Amino acid sequence: MAKPIKAQNSAKAASKKRVVKIDASGEVRISATFNNLIIAFTNKAGQVISWSSAGKMGFRGSKNTPYAAQMAAADAAKVASDAGVKRVEVFVKGPGSGREGAIRSISQSGLKSLLSAT
Repeated sequence: MAKPIKAQNSAKAASKKRVVKIDASGEVRISATFNNLIIAFTNKAGQVISWSSAGKMGFRGSKNTPYAAQMAAADAAKVASDAGVKRVEVFVKGPGSGREGAIRSISQSGLKSLLSAT
């Protein structure tokens, strides 16, 4: 008699969730382009703790507005502060118009921020 073939969860077994060490201090990387804005909270080693973008928040047309940047920064900051981040160093890259709105929203979220010249 033929035995039935068992389904293998090879994709599930191969991919494990990466463990990220979360300290009280971290970094915020803001990439503001002409089309979108991406915010990533990382630890000092560069591993991402939380991230958000204007497109992830549901903005369809103009994703480079200061309002979209505030919403994306507040979303990422909430997840990072829930994970245990207290102080952040902010690095900004790009010419987009949501740069200042994102920085303002991070400081209003309760995280102590230090702006680095980039």
